[in-house]
Amino acid sequence: MFPILTTERLYLREIKVTDLNRMFNILSREDVTKYYGLDALKNSSEVLDVIHYFREMYETRIGIRWGLIDNETNKLIGTCGFNALQERNKRAEVGYELHPDYWRKGFATEALKALLSYGFDVLQLNRIGAIVYPENLPSQKLLEKIGFTNEGLLREYLIQGSTAHDTYVYSILRSEWERDQEKVRKRKFEIEKMT
Repeated sequence: MFPILTTERLYLREIKVTDLNRMFNILSREDVTKYYGLDALKNSSEVLDVIHYFREMYETRIGIRWGLIDNETNKLIGTCGFNALQERNKRAEVGYELHPDYWRKGFATEALKALLSYGFDVLQLNRIGAIVYPENLPSQKLLEKIGFTNEGLLREYLIQGSTAHDTYVYSILRSEWERDQEKVRKRKFEIEKMT
């Protein structure tokens, strides 16, 4: 059964064929896909292939991708999930994208925190990585804000279109996540003691 995650403003669930139009509205935009490692999709058939690929990743246990549903509007606003999932090595990479109407409103932060919790607490991962284009400063800031470390540059790591792109590799370890979660618990306890 596909896992469902919830946050304060989001419901994370399996991406379905019925999401095709919303997915097309997101993945057909060059401003979304320019840092995604794929060109903007041109038709619903290409989007359907992506939806089927996400399902296949889950069934073969090499990844899991959630649709991000805005609780207020009940609309799909993006996706996030794990790619390159390796249970034996206890690691995976995160990926995410949002429709631009939802950029810089904290939705990606909320979704990624839920993802990290699921990855470390349920999947028992030891390392979660992310691959980010150097030009994608908002994504770098997001990852650093939630505890990821920039490990360095991977030269000409991704081909998009016919161009090779450098990327940064980021990661967060289970021990770092647990330490950060303990700090959050202590702060909450101190605030509760003061009131």
